[in-house]
Amino acid sequence: MHEMTTAQVAALAEARLIGDPQVAVGPTVVIDSRSVEPGSLFVALPGERVDGHDFAAAAVAAGASAILVGRELAVDAVQLVVDDPAAGLARLARGLVDEALAGGLVTVAVTGSSGKTSTKDLIAQVLATAGETVAPVGSQNNEIGVPLTATRIAPSTRFLVSEFGARGLGHIRWLCEVVPPRIGAVLNVGQAHLGEFGSQVVIAQAKGELVEALPSDGWAVLNATDPLVAAMAERTTARLASFGAPDGLGEVRVWAEDVSLDALSRPRFTLHASGLAEGTVPVTLQVSGAHQVENALAAAAVGLVAGIGLAQVAASLSQAQARSRWRMELTERPDRVLVVNDAYNANPDSMAAALHSLAALRRPGGRLLAILGDMLELGATAPQQHRDVGELAGQLGIDHLILIGDHAEDLAAGARVGGVGFSMAPDRSAALTAAADWLRPDDVVLIKASRGLALETVAQALAEGRPTLEVG
Repeated sequence: MHEMTTAQVAALAEARLIGDPQVAVGPTVVIDSRSVEPGSLFVALPGERVDGHDFAAAAVAAGASAILVGRELAVDAVQLVVDDPAAGLARLARGLVDEALAGGLVTVAVTGSSGKTSTKDLIAQVLATAGETVAPVGSQNNEIGVPLTATRIAPSTRFLVSEFGARGLGHIRWLCEVVPPRIGAVLNVGQAHLGEFGSQVVIAQAKGELVEALPSDGWAVLNATDPLVAAMAERTTARLASFGAPDGLGEVRVWAEDVSLDALSRPRFTLHASGLAEGTVPVTLQVSGAHQVENALAAAAVGLVAGIGLAQVAASLSQAQARSRWRMELTERPDRVLVVNDAYNANPDSMAAALHSLAALRRPGGRLLAILGDMLELGATAPQQHRDVGELAGQLGIDHLILIGDHAEDLAAGARVGGVGFSMAPDRSAALTAAADWLRPDDVVLIKASRGLALETVAQALAEGRPTLEVG
């Protein structure tokens, strides 16, 4: 945020001010005392394991100008007291966004069951060619991350890109109240969090809250190849754009032809646009996986409706890099083993995409190994969904699986049907040891599971050639 007085911040956050109203605050807003810079506003969030109020004194000592708290503390600092610090942060973010919208800020939001973070990164890099762009680092797609990202805008910011996640009905609607979107992209309706929502229809209902919040002069960017997403056209008064099919929806349509993959599974394709934007241009992505084509098409559509020319969109997509860790992150070791760290999260759709990418990465004389763990929050469908993944690995010709987690037996049952060999690992250390023993030059290893299994530690160790996990 731009530098403000404590009185101005208190007004936006609807906080009771204790202390000097003229103290300068900004430009950073932080929730971690270790991230404090001189002038920061420190937001003391209560949590299940730690309470930010316990770190307020440390934040002040590190240079925070003021603290946003849920109760008055015995700390020598300007305090902004609210009933709920998270709600106060959201009000502050909304106030900052409203000011910026009046100055021409364009807000972009992306949601979907999978691919949100990768697509958000591509969108941000496309928009950055046309003006200063603020986007989340990593996911940051919840009730804390979305407003916290919004506080990073400045008067010079032209685009704010937000990633919206949902754990239930109403979540995205609430996020839209914090950061009202002008351009909203819905990527897909898959099976992530199926256990929480109950059905894909309910997931679609939740994701569609984004397009319902768009103004009539805004843009809904929809996946024309996903029927549940395409049907959201009926739920918005915004202008329509679509990606994925030449006979798609709306005033702007983009699709890909002549898709091919290089040795690192990086896609090349011809980008077509019709409607308000017309033309055909080549794109060569720097990110890996055939599923990135769809992500790039979504980013292209967003860029076009934001007013960026087709040639500039294609050029920025061809230069865009992976910005978020542990998502199809490729590391080639000196012994020619290729490590594919896709361990940030997993659901049935992203797991299938990762296994297809692994199959495409096979090198002459090399073998394919996948270290797979649980996909969480699938509810009653979890056993069958894991069996399907194990079977798919066999159908794709993966040579061996190392299985870990509560659903390892379900993965194994599918692997037997698919005819792929496997071994079971009781913990991450055992998985690392088994993989290190199995791998040889020119092999490729994929590591993927839901975030709760923390398999990025195994992936990092493999990438560095370490035989054991780091502790602490």
